[in-house]
Amino acid sequence: MAAAATQTLLRLITCGSVDDGKSTLIGRLLADTGALPEDVLEQLARDSRRFGTQGEALDYALLLDGLEAEREQGITIDVAYRYFATPARAFIVADCPGHEQYTRNMATGASTAELAIVLVDAGKGLLRQTRRHSYICALMGIRQVLLAVNKMDRVDYAEARFAAIARDYATLAARLGITQVTALPLAAVHGDNLVQRSARMPWYRGPSLLEALHAATPQALSPTAPLCLPVQWVNRPHADFRGYCGTLAAGRVRVGDAVSVWPAGLRATVARVLDAGRDVHQAEAGAAVTLSLVEACDIARGDVIAAANAPPEVADQFACHLLWMSEAPLLPGRPYELRLGSARALAQVTEIRHKIDVDTQDALPARTLRLNEVGSCQLSLDQALAFAPYAHSRALGGFVLIDRISHATVGAGMINFALRRASNIHWQHVDVNRAARAAQNGQRPRCLWFTGLSGSGKSTLANAVEKRLFALGHRTYLLDGDNVRHGLNRDLGFTAEDRVENIRRVAEVARLMVDAGLIVLVAFISPFRAERRMARERFGADEFVEVFVDAPLAVCEARDVKGLYAKARAGRLSNFTGVDSPYEPPEQPEVHLHSDQDALEAMIEEVVRRVLAG
Repeated sequence: MAAAATQTLLRLITCGSVDDGKSTLIGRLLADTGALPEDVLEQLARDSRRFGTQGEALDYALLLDGLEAEREQGITIDVAYRYFATPARAFIVADCPGHEQYTRNMATGASTAELAIVLVDAGKGLLRQTRRHSYICALMGIRQVLLAVNKMDRVDYAEARFAAIARDYATLAARLGITQVTALPLAAVHGDNLVQRSARMPWYRGPSLLEALHAATPQALSPTAPLCLPVQWVNRPHADFRGYCGTLAAGRVRVGDAVSVWPAGLRATVARVLDAGRDVHQAEAGAAVTLSLVEACDIARGDVIAAANAPPEVADQFACHLLWMSEAPLLPGRPYELRLGSARALAQVTEIRHKIDVDTQDALPARTLRLNEVGSCQLSLDQALAFAPYAHSRALGGFVLIDRISHATVGAGMINFALRRASNIHWQHVDVNRAARAAQNGQRPRCLWFTGLSGSGKSTLANAVEKRLFALGHRTYLLDGDNVRHGLNRDLGFTAEDRVENIRRVAEVARLMVDAGLIVLVAFISPFRAERRMARERFGADEFVEVFVDAPLAVCEARDVKGLYAKARAGRLSNFTGVDSPYEPPEQPEVHLHSDQDALEAMIEEVVRRVLAG
């Protein structure tokens, strides 16, 4: 145990195209280094007889293909992590899936790795997925690659074939910025050049795979770098102690150090450093610590404690690279939850500058990103966060995006730099505020958001409600979906991306009108819950009233006042809500009306009553 404690740890991944032999390579490496207990080998023998592809021999791939679906199909779906150690070094290896649809899983493994073993089938050479995985490795900051040219037994251990593949990959690596590549010829199923150099390839003078792993340089956390501690938890066991817990991402911390806290910019002094509950004089990068400060500071989860003379950058707009990981496409303008370390914020992709062809690294025009696509994007947050470019710090530069409805992880991103406008744009103070305007108008300003299918009657109802409010002396304005598309939104179509931008613009205009003291009525289909939620969040808690004008699709289609359903059914109108584009009904609207059952006058009274009741 003492020897293990002093070993350096190397995190690595295996990646490449499907059937290149990744699981076999790692399984055989685990076996040949003595990392497998007897009971595991016995289970492997049983599994090999049931699922194996190697006849009477052990099928080492089954050690890592842990899911039943993987064993039955002979493929890797999830990322399988394994720990093993030699007297010289300890390893955590991630066996990543090769199929294109599981690229997002591979990216998860690459995000914490320091080295990649990229496998290539000697008979097939470099494939699209080889290039894709190599590009993602480079994007995730991996600069050390062991190119494992596997299945050399199938090309008669030909030196020329190995040399040609090594040359092709060296060209690719140079283009991607991968600086250290070691090419090795392997036959993993037979153990050739895994632990010992193979007599079948006497022309090869390089290291075995295990020797190359021993020679690799871990990306050590430098204690000489400036202190950086993302706060993960505020520990307050009793009134006399307040501690800030987290893992030191960089540098060292000592009792008495002057520190700063970001994004607030507070200054403080370290009073105590605790490691595993014990007071220590100092701690270095990689240690999980608790700091207490001399000064009483307002610090929360997501803040960053840094050296006083080396603060991180703070911004709310970034340029980034984004790997999209969801079946549903990225919709610019839609709010997603961003998680940057322990910090949380709402984020919108404001622009996709281009997406990237992973084969050629060419920039291609794009309005959205789909599953496994990578784009160069601009991101806007609802609050400023402390950050560092990903090239300098994975901890402060890598983020994920979470869908706010499904709570699924939909994107993984790497911050490149803050946008200049993030620090050049500030709120301008105005003396006449919302309360003053509302008082002058003699009313409580608010937004009435009418949503429903085309033909449900929302525009008719909104118009009638405005007439009633106007007659009662209220100051109002009606924003109708069709009318707005003649001006403000005339450049937008009806794709999902355009619908998101359509609602974003209207929500901003409605917010300004409420700020001006008006009662604004918005009559838009607004089919997606995420955008209606985004609109709601632009207003105060009592300023937004969602009015769901509900009617069955058959009723709406029978009305078809504008002839739109007929065009959509005939194929002359695409992306039409209710026909070939979905409508997501509100789950908890403030007002729920049934326009196929209720009289117009009754619906008017219900909405006006809700508005005046406040």
